[in-house]
Amino acid sequence: MATKKGKKGKKTIKKVISRNVVKKPKKGAREKTKAELAKSKAPKFDMNKLRSEIQDELQNGGMEGQIVAQRSPIKEVIDRAKHPKKSNGQEFIWTGIPGFDDLFEDGIPRTSTVLVAGGAGSGKTIMCCQIATYHAKHGDKCLYMSFEENEKRLRQHMNDFGWNPEDLEKKGKLMIQRFSPFDITRSVDALLMKAKGELLIEIDPVILPKHYKPEIIVVDSLTAIASAFTGKEDSYRIYIEQLFRFFERIGATAFLITETRQIPTIFSQTGVEEFLADGVIVLYNLTRGNVRENAVEVLKLRGAKHQKKIVAMQITSKGIVVYPEQEIFGEIRGEKE
Repeated sequence: MATKKGKKGKKTIKKVISRNVVKKPKKGAREKTKAELAKSKAPKFDMNKLRSEIQDELQNGGMEGQIVAQRSPIKEVIDRAKHPKKSNGQEFIWTGIPGFDDLFEDGIPRTSTVLVAGGAGSGKTIMCCQIATYHAKHGDKCLYMSFEENEKRLRQHMNDFGWNPEDLEKKGKLMIQRFSPFDITRSVDALLMKAKGELLIEIDPVILPKHYKPEIIVVDSLTAIASAFTGKEDSYRIYIEQLFRFFERIGATAFLITETRQIPTIFSQTGVEEFLADGVIVLYNLTRGNVRENAVEVLKLRGAKHQKKIVAMQITSKGIVVYPEQEIFGEIRGEKE
């Protein structure tokens, strides 16, 4: 049974809304002129005015605490609902990692190629799995290209965090596929001819699954691909350049994992990858006494503003959580310099 206080709150909101709603013309009213019709297309609510008036009346009525408590779950959802934005025609995406997106002003530009660099155990695969499943759940087609672990182990890895990849695969939003890095070397000769202008037909550096055009691609990892080019560094550089151009041509946003030292000075196998990439995300796995700590940094991101600092990160039972206000300096900056 509603209390008198509750009823008064509903009346207050109704009264404020009634003043801001554009009322429909009564039956039999004269036909509107063009000027009046143009005015009628204006939004039905002046949201800033509505919010201000509700706040004023609730405070005057002494019911602020009650109504705020009732509305807080809705406000929380609205405040956290970060949608892709457009600036000068550029569309941005979010990673879906709690706290991490706060490091970006608008997000990551769609169709970017982003290196995810870090040492062993720093959380590179977890981060990329988390990004892929987040986008798959929000409607993007995602392809996870593994050059190391098999599909079964990756699915189990995702299930450990409760991301349910099988359901996303059934819906056609996620595809996990294992590739052999040595199969890639078979197309290198053709790619070299193409790069020299001796081959006119288009050669793709990787063969994507038929009838599946991914919007988000994860490559795990460039380090494994590089292992197939041992002693052929020039060929590897040409292949990597063609791979980056391929992702750009198909309009995919790509996250490419690369293995580094725990406190890296370069963020890829040869250095050419970080030059070609639009963005570089660096993950750290630090030892302080007997405790290991994780941290993350957005080193660079073309076409987007971001915070330039190293912040704390934690791998939880539900995935990665970043703490954007908790900066980490100490041994990271000391050893990097």
